[in-house]
Amino acid sequence: MESKVAADANAPEPGARSAQDDGRDRAPARSTPPPRPTTYAALDLGTNNCRLLVARPSADGFRIVDAFSRIVRLGEGVSHTGRLGEPAISRTLSALAVCRDKMSSRGVTRFRLIATEACRAAANGPDFLERVHEETGLRLEIVDRRTEAHLAAEGCAALADRQARGVVLFDIGGGSSEIVWLARQRGRETMRQRIRMWVSLPLGVVSLAEKFGGRDVPETAFEAMVDYVMERLDAFARRATGQGRCERFHLLGTSGTVTTIAGVHLGLSRYDRRRVDGLWMQDGEVAAAMAKLRAMTFDERAQNGCIGPDRADLVLAGCAILEAIRRAFPSNRIRIADRGLREGILMQMMSNDRAWRGAARPPRAPI
Repeated sequence: MESKVAADANAPEPGARSAQDDGRDRAPARSTPPPRPTTYAALDLGTNNCRLLVARPSADGFRIVDAFSRIVRLGEGVSHTGRLGEPAISRTLSALAVCRDKMSSRGVTRFRLIATEACRAAANGPDFLERVHEETGLRLEIVDRRTEAHLAAEGCAALADRQARGVVLFDIGGGSSEIVWLARQRGRETMRQRIRMWVSLPLGVVSLAEKFGGRDVPETAFEAMVDYVMERLDAFARRATGQGRCERFHLLGTSGTVTTIAGVHLGLSRYDRRRVDGLWMQDGEVAAAMAKLRAMTFDERAQNGCIGPDRADLVLAGCAILEAIRRAFPSNRIRIADRGLREGILMQMMSNDRAWRGAARPPRAPI
């Protein structure tokens, strides 16, 4: 059967002499540049923060080409009113417009844009997302708690001790906190297969601080917060005791709370992700850093380079959630992750697109 070949527009007419025929040097053929890697974006609109990552696949994970993070407090007051307030909506729309512009300027062609607890809990959450689409052109999806927990695990699991049979991974958010019992990877197990059990508690640093206070937190108020969290964590903790422990069992935390504690522990005058992401801390070091935070006044927290004025009234609520997790799952060590849900989104999209085609398995950790 005759095959069809596309015509070459630069081919000589039949019977014409070529440059080689008349002794002249032939011009070098133009090489076609390799196709540019797909540019991906992951956006996480939470109760407290609006975060964006833009990345391209690389041989050993992906390379971040742009990022954005802004505290918007979208869920401010939702625990009392059940609705997103107009000032919070206005702040969030402004941040999302920046995200849209960054995605456009970077040539993003594959993306996933998600909203979490604030939009799940607010009666006007769906209406807000319609307004986001009308005013910014971005179409966000509200994900359920299971999806949020799985994405956080996907983004952080590379930091788990590979020799540990079990790891408790947690993500302390603004309006919810996800806790996952993650088993050691065997063969080509998927993340879904590694997650033995999980829970999403409908409480986070914003909702807890609104309930108990965040500026001035005496010992009694702090312990009341810890007890409040432990009551809601108790059923999951009792079920998890059947999973068994091993010598290398540890906690793996992702959130502004744990990265702040790491920064305070390291004595950083300015937050440095390179020193925090992947840091191992002993249990005593965590306790000492939290004690230092609790001894600070509100103004001292606001002036701290790892906290700042926007989070000074939230960080002690985060410490209370962490303290409840530490009491429910005693461990000698914790690993700190400055990565999470957005990285999980990127890993999932790139894996589904076979961005690492030819590799034995997808890379374990993002860059």
